Amino acid sequence: MEESTTLNHGVQPLDALLTELGIGNHDLVAASTDQLTHKQVQKARKGRQLSASVQRKVLAALQKAAGGERTFAVSELFTYRG
Repeated sequence: MEESTTLNHGVQPLDALLTELGIGNHDLVAASTDQLTHKQVQKARKGRQLSASVQRKVLAALQKAAGGERTFAVSELFTYRG
């Protein structure tokens, strides 16, 4: 039971950022060139533990979906390291 609580990190800053920018889960998946899935994006927003590789995929898709308005870092999107 203890392990399952460490895999959930709560809603991540990514969720608020996507809402602020008006970017939906599908927009990230469509912008991704790294085979990012809707399920991975949903887990990223809700704070389910993701690997560093998936975190980088989300970051790359966000950079592309935001259209170069801003640059982001993994530490801005997630409260934990994958």
